Amino acid sequence: MQTIKSIILILLLTYFHLSNAQDESIIRLPDNIQPKDRIAFAMYTVHENTLKVTAQFHPLKNYTPIYASLEIEENGKWVEKAKTEIIYPGYTAPFRIENWDDTKEKKYRVAYNNEAFYEGIIKKNPIDKDEFVLVALTCNSMYPEHGGDLPKDDIVNNILKLDPDLIFFSGDQVYEHNEHYLAWLKFGREFSEVFRNTPVIITPDDHDIGQGNFWGEGGKKTDERRGIYGGYYMPAEYIKEVERAQTSHLPDPYDPTPIEQGIGVYYTDLKWGGISFAILEDRKFKSGLTALAEAYPDIFPNGPYEAIFDKNIDTRKFDLDGLTLLGERQLKFLEDWTTDWENAEMKTVLSQTALAMVDNYTGKYDKEFYADFDSNAWPQAGRNRALKVIRKSFSPTITGDTHLGAVAKMGIEKWGDASYNFTTPAIANFWLRWWHPKTPGKNRDKNAPNYTGDFLDGFKNKITVKAVANPTLPEIKEGGYLSTRAAGYGIVRYNKPQRTITFECWPRNVDIHKPDAKQYPGWPITISQEDNFSIKDGYQLPKLVISKPDQVVTIKEQYTREVISSIRIKGKEYRPKVLHQGEYIILVGENNNIKKFEYVKAAKRNKKEINVTIK
Repeated sequence: MQTIKSIILILLLTYFHLSNAQDESIIRLPDNIQPKDRIAFAMYTVHENTLKVTAQFHPLKNYTPIYASLEIEENGKWVEKAKTEIIYPGYTAPFRIENWDDTKEKKYRVAYNNEAFYEGIIKKNPIDKDEFVLVALTCNSMYPEHGGDLPKDDIVNNILKLDPDLIFFSGDQVYEHNEHYLAWLKFGREFSEVFRNTPVIITPDDHDIGQGNFWGEGGKKTDERRGIYGGYYMPAEYIKEVERAQTSHLPDPYDPTPIEQGIGVYYTDLKWGGISFAILEDRKFKSGLTALAEAYPDIFPNGPYEAIFDKNIDTRKFDLDGLTLLGERQLKFLEDWTTDWENAEMKTVLSQTALAMVDNYTGKYDKEFYADFDSNAWPQAGRNRALKVIRKSFSPTITGDTHLGAVAKMGIEKWGDASYNFTTPAIANFWLRWWHPKTPGKNRDKNAPNYTGDFLDGFKNKITVKAVANPTLPEIKEGGYLSTRAAGYGIVRYNKPQRTITFECWPRNVDIHKPDAKQYPGWPITISQEDNFSIKDGYQLPKLVISKPDQVVTIKEQYTREVISSIRIKGKEYRPKVLHQGEYIILVGENNNIKKFEYVKAAKRNKKEINVTIK
């Protein structure tokens, strides 16, 4: 047994490259790390009065201790509140404090061996702020040819001045597939100052776990690093270390049951500042491409391939029975989250990849492609099931991955009948993508570019494109990594009194705080909360006139009890709408103070009213 453990340890050391011995590596630990600098950075979240902090250490050497402490300043003195073991070989130290008072700002520090300290601020819950600000980033390449070796000071300085309420990194924090630990340390050092005082959500994507693309299939093992057959290429212990480093500070998983190989899960929700965020793992349960190759050997004679380049292939047939996208576990989570409005006024889904394919050129812009199985536009039935749940809570989705900033409204049965999606541009963009359909979009806004409007994406899903931050054409000039390559990041502003959401898309090397600062063309875009489930040609339920403002209103189908929609309204009046004629249940209120109305009929023009008294 000891021999087996030793072999596993050697493998992990090989994969994580805890030394910088390899000459070909472009990533190095800082020279001469001093004992006082042993703590690289830390990340935290606060959710329902539980504080979770994960401190990331540089390698520990010699006979130094393997424990660290979390201290809170009280009356001018540091008081130890938690102590934890530094987990090897990833050198992470996870802390947890229950019954956290989130009504006050508090100073914290991670302490190690009475010689290394990392200090910051645990912010008070911004639940009383009228505007909640989220910064969203993705795809942090580190290679010089990606522009990744250029300093991140422009982003960091803008974020620090903005002082957002929450930061979201949607994936590909690390592109170095064999030296994750060194690359992760570099990423953390670059963004340490924005982590220090602000809660952060981080979700791994394919490159973070050492793969070019990723279809998880519930955790199975694969021998193909491209990932096309489904599963994980790197050892399970490697995956666990990556997820521990990036997600152990997130709120507890909705259902912590491990998947195959003992790999954990992190999908969960975070309530902060009056906004409820669902955090998804959009690839962990997704089907691989084996079934496609078996069903269509004429299209895939040499086995499955990630994309379709033949426009004559009808991609609708690739929506095979039995394929999975989010998986039943995450769909159940989203259903439960839909009606949980405690301490929440608005909701948002955070994920890695959009439920649509808003790109049709890639790499060198030399060849159009028509379907990308790496996108969550496929499988189509799974995509539509996810959207049908997400729109119930009037939630937009915020994603990354494709390197191409875009805002699109999703459609299922009809264009625009589901939620908005904002995909943020890459921090550093080497693998370029464009959205340039040859046929202009239908129903475009006045004077809008031809690439906006109503389209069918590569898998024949309905999408309404509102804005795209395409790279500059016809050529990418050397030195333009942070401009012509359409690199950047997103800002999402939630106006809680007005119930509006504003998407901002900013290029690199721009001081966003200057009055003349310009976003990418097409932004900012402001939508209302209810735009995420807009029913243009549906049926009305009676107008609700409620004695107390801002109540939760949930609509259920009378006989199946399926939730149709759930929202915290603004004010005292609300007229629910549904897609189909029939009878419905209306629930008004929350917790133990709910008024229920059954067998309520929907009509095209419903002039009835229901007076609701809430104590």
